[in-house]
Parts: sequence; structure tokens; C-alpha cells
Amino acid sequence: MSKPKSLEELFAVRHFDREVIILCVRWYLRYKVSLRDLSEIMAERGLSLAHTTILRWVRRYAPEFVRRWSRFGTPTGQSGRVDETHLKIRGR
Repeated sequence: MSKPKSLEELFAVRHFDREVIILCVRWYLRYKVSLRDLSEIMAERGLSLAHTTILRWVRRYAPEFVRRWSRFGTPTGQSGRVDETHLKIRGR
């Protein structure tokens, strides 16, 4: 297994700030926003981005984000047991 990269190594030689990259990737993964809509949202904030740029960011950084975020998540759905409730109605 390879050594995890630091944030500086992860975002080295990138044209945009890492906050912009993280924001775009997070919004794309979390919300149902298309790449073109996301580039329009960034244009409203004064950033000129092509939708293909955001696609490259998602392909590059999504696996790393998942790897880092999975450490903090709690596993769910591992129990196969179901609680049963018995009700007595009129003595039955």
C-alpha cells in the first residue's frame, strides 16, 4: 500500500486553488449537479471553468476523498437481525 500523500503533494502544480477544486468535487459528488451546471455556478462566482476541467478533477480526486473520508464514517447495515414485536389483541 502506498503512503498517503499530503495536501500539498496532492494539489501540487494545479492552476486553481485547492479550495476551488475541493468545492467543485464535493458539490458534484454530494448533489445531483451536472458538470455544465457546476461550471455555470462557478462562472457566477467569477471563475471561468470548463466542464471537462471539473470532470478531470472528479476523476483525479474522488478516489482520494473517498479514501480519506471513509476513516471517519461509521459502518451501517452490517446487522442482519430484525427486531420482532408481538402484540396481544383481546388475549390472543
